[in-house]
Amino acid sequence: MEGGMPTSSPAGSCSNGHHQNGTDHVKPWRSHHGGGASRSRRVNREIEAPPCTDFDKAYFQSYSHVGIHEEMIKDRVRTETYRMAVLQHQKHIEGKFKLFKEHISLRNAGLPPIGLIVVVDVGCGTGILSIFCAQAGAKHVYAVDASEIALQANEVVKANKLSDRITVLHGRVEDVQIDEEVDVIISEWMGYMLLYESMLGSVIIARDRWLRPGGLILPSNAVLYMAPITHPNRYAESVDFWRNVYGIDMSPIVPLAKQCAFEEPSVETISGENVLTWPHVVKHVDCYTVTVKELESVTASFKFQSMMRAPFNGFAFWFDVEFSGPATTTGAPSSADEATKTNPSGGHRRKRANPDEALVLSTAPEDPPTHWQQTMVYFYEPIDVEQDQVIDGSVTLTQSKENARFMNIHLEYASGGRSFVKESVLR
Repeated sequence: MEGGMPTSSPAGSCSNGHHQNGTDHVKPWRSHHGGGASRSRRVNREIEAPPCTDFDKAYFQSYSHVGIHEEMIKDRVRTETYRMAVLQHQKHIEGKFKLFKEHISLRNAGLPPIGLIVVVDVGCGTGILSIFCAQAGAKHVYAVDASEIALQANEVVKANKLSDRITVLHGRVEDVQIDEEVDVIISEWMGYMLLYESMLGSVIIARDRWLRPGGLILPSNAVLYMAPITHPNRYAESVDFWRNVYGIDMSPIVPLAKQCAFEEPSVETISGENVLTWPHVVKHVDCYTVTVKELESVTASFKFQSMMRAPFNGFAFWFDVEFSGPATTTGAPSSADEATKTNPSGGHRRKRANPDEALVLSTAPEDPPTHWQQTMVYFYEPIDVEQDQVIDGSVTLTQSKENARFMNIHLEYASGGRSFVKESVLR
């Protein structure tokens, strides 16, 4: 998650190996001691740092490798959408400034001009989103990351002559100090299946510590979807292959092949043709109001109706994120809310039809592929379904007790008079 890099830890874990004895009183390394005076007593609200685990050390260490950042930056759908979101909201704020400046003070309007905007980039990675914000005219950007990649981010900031406007903070959001409220929080926190890696908690902590009332969070909303899929080729490649290998019957391998191929979720790319039904909303996340506790366990019931006769091979999960202002500022519901109201199945909404609508980054099968792809939970045996056949049940997503960054997936589903349970772990 470049621009959405590790900056915090789930409950019972720690940020990285630089914090000693399970508590973190170490002053974070900074690239520049910038930032204005405190504008509110709310800034730097104390949060007790959780203890360290080996899982978290390994997690943060993994994001020190440049290869993972290269993959994310090369995802043009992702990176260009973030850049468009920064530019879109720059123009929005400037327009509000011009509208109000002759009538009421900017202070009362709560809409500072872009030259006074202060941003925090939660999980800055190599710093690309921070630089986008600085190029858009932000007064100051605090780029926070607990991984060693923060050291390289600082050098990137220097190379682009932005050290006077970007402060790189090497540490967790619980531990670093920012001595002013911020106007914007930007983060690319989304993991596979949206919630994998539990990094949204870092954004929540940053929001509660520093975001001024009426401030902006980018992205502002997220929606996790699921749908039944048919993918017989995947089954043939992984399982049926063993039935005849160069003329040799190797079918005794089939049970092991099924276990190895389908026991755990698979991250891969499918197309809209693989999807059997309209998708269902598993979870809508409002980044302005969501709590850490709310994300520990998510349960949703579903009822699908197959649009074709086909083998039902499993469920696919994907997500959208939306870049819009807070509802209290815009006075309008997000397009995520509108989609759920207008489509009784909670089906997938399309990207904005005109520039005035919210900008959406989608990882849906019918949209251009991203590095997130889709997350598949396959069955060991396909289920043949007829057109209009009902598939119903429930899904529960829970943070793993073994490692809070892992996700336990519990599926109960029924179709054609038969009931099934599938449990797996996204790790």
